[in-house]
Amino acid sequence: MLAFVAKALLAGVMIAAIAEIGRRLPAAAALVASLPLISILGMVFLWFARPDAENMAQHAQATFWFVLPSLPMFLAIPVMLRNGVNFWAALVLGCVLTVVLYLGMVQWGPRLGIRL
Repeated sequence: MLAFVAKALLAGVMIAAIAEIGRRLPAAAALVASLPLISILGMVFLWFARPDAENMAQHAQATFWFVLPSLPMFLAIPVMLRNGVNFWAALVLGCVLTVVLYLGMVQWGPRLGIRL
């Protein structure tokens, strides 16, 4: 339980740091947010929990394929905001788009030979 709390606090600190950087330097915050820090930490924690090379390889490969459907959200939200869509509506619609694309990846990825 203590390890879980420590991991959650570390992730929370990273998110808070991005928000603070973003108040003054939006592009710098975007750069930090785009770094795969959470994925890297997740891999480190997973490795300590289960040091298995094949398991880690599958995890890293599946992460790649799940990152791809999340990318259109980062183009759709700015388009919506610049066209007068309310922030919260744009955020929700961007998240819905991502969920739909995730479901598409789960449905079609294996049919295309993608290991998830």
